[in-house]
Amino acid sequence: MGHARDTYTHGHEDAVLRSHRWRTAENSAAYLLPHLRRGDRLLDVGCGPGTLTVDLARAVSPGEVIGIDVAGSVIAEASAHADDVGMNNVSFLTGDFRDVGLERGSFDLVHAHQVMQHLRDPVGAMETMARLVRKGGLVAVRDSDYGAFTWSPSDSGLEKWRATYSSVARSNGAEPDAGRLLLAWAHAAGWPEPIYSTSTWTFATASDKSWWSQLWAERCTKSAFARQALEYGIATHEDLELLAEKWRSWAENPDAVFIVLHGEVLARF
Repeated sequence: MGHARDTYTHGHEDAVLRSHRWRTAENSAAYLLPHLRRGDRLLDVGCGPGTLTVDLARAVSPGEVIGIDVAGSVIAEASAHADDVGMNNVSFLTGDFRDVGLERGSFDLVHAHQVMQHLRDPVGAMETMARLVRKGGLVAVRDSDYGAFTWSPSDSGLEKWRATYSSVARSNGAEPDAGRLLLAWAHAAGWPEPIYSTSTWTFATASDKSWWSQLWAERCTKSAFARQALEYGIATHEDLELLAEKWRSWAENPDAVFIVLHGEVLARF
């Protein structure tokens, strides 16, 4: 993910990558699955450690799939994962999809999950995605919307976390509420008749809440997000420790629920 001018708010610490490894086509690209065809050539933008990419490769096999990410460390992990599960129709490339020389009109499908929210120019990125797809091909994007996240019970500490995260992201020139803006960005990028939908991740079981809250508790103190919050003067070490503790204590409530809203948009060219 990213570009020379982009700053990735999350970073690539294990607390981030554990959530990325959890992603599958079923839980993160259900809106796209009905449109996948055997033999499609697919580009997965910002592929991270590759679990979602490999799932998409299964769906279009024997079609060729390329995953691309600017972080070489996650590309190495993605390649190892594909080898481990025996997927030989997928390969991975380190670089930015906007400037590595991918051939115009060379893919049946270009996909990005949780990428546009981290870019200074999401419309430009979506224009590039459109140029890479051939006539009759599909472009698909899904992004979360931090402002629309909801949880119960109410917690001022989690409200403070959301405000802190959003301030850091916007200090990076990014848009944490990207999910609600995807349709507008698609129109601005010239996508023909884009179709917009929404879906959620829901964390309500004890194990799911423990997993999700521990991820964010770690990110609040040991991630690029934490370092940037300190660097930008948005939070102190004490503030971040309190946010981490709020995450842990919230998840101990048996009635607690956390809902992550996503926007998703696709268009055929």
